[in-house]
Amino acid sequence: MEGIKDINRIKVVLVEKKRSNKWLVEQLQKDPCTISKWCTNTSQPSLETLLKIAELLDVNYTELIRADFLNKNN
Repeated sequence: MEGIKDINRIKVVLVEKKRSNKWLVEQLQKDPCTISKWCTNTSQPSLETLLKIAELLDVNYTELIRADFLNKNN
């Protein structure tokens, strides 16, 4: 399962939207370490959480997933 580790773009989209990890922690009421792990792709959020993040950031959920990962696995 090579390459699966770096599938999300949460940190990139947070930067694009001028939001911080701390902001996401507050919005989701999650532990800061959990958010940090998602932003560094150490672990991945559930699909439900990914959809909530997309809603909070006002983006389509596909913007939170690397396009090459989506294309490779279709």
